[in-house]
Amino acid sequence: MLYRKPMNLRTEFTEAMKTSMKAGDAPRTSTIRMIIAKMKDSDIAARPGPVLDDQALVGMLRGMVKSRRESVEMYRQGNRPELAEKEEAEIAVIEAFLPAQMDDAAIAAAVAEAVAETGARSIKEMGKVVAALRAKHGPALDMGRAGPVVKAALGG
Repeated sequence: MLYRKPMNLRTEFTEAMKTSMKAGDAPRTSTIRMIIAKMKDSDIAARPGPVLDDQALVGMLRGMVKSRRESVEMYRQGNRPELAEKEEAEIAVIEAFLPAQMDDAAIAAAVAEAVAETGARSIKEMGKVVAALRAKHGPALDMGRAGPVVKAALGG
C-alpha cells in the first residue's frame, strides 16, 4: 500500500503557513498556527529530551483530529452547526498533513501477517503484535482502529 511519508513535517508546516498567508486564507492560516503552537508546546513538554520526530508529530496531529471530531459531535448535539463546520474545516487542514491511512481490509491483512510473524497465540502477546505492526507500517496504520482487530485475532 502506498502512502505519503511525511518528509519533514516541521518544514511542511512552515511552508504551508507561508503559502496560506500569501493566499490570504485566514482560516487555514489560523489552523496551521494552531498546529505549530501545539508542536512547540509538545517540544517543551519533552524537554530535556530531543524535539518530537515526525512519527510523534503524526500522533500529535491524530490527537488534534480526534478532539475536533468530538467537538463536532458536541456542537451538533448542541445545535451549533456554525461551530461544527469550523471544526470540520480545521480537521480537513490537519488531515492534509497526515499520511494516507490503511483501509479496514489492509488493516486485517496486516494484523494477520503480524500475528503469523510473531507466532502470537493469546491476548497476552498482543504487545508483540502491536510492536511488529508499528515497525512495519508506522504512520499509515491507525492503532486505534487496529487494536480491536488485533484483540479479535488473538481471541480477546
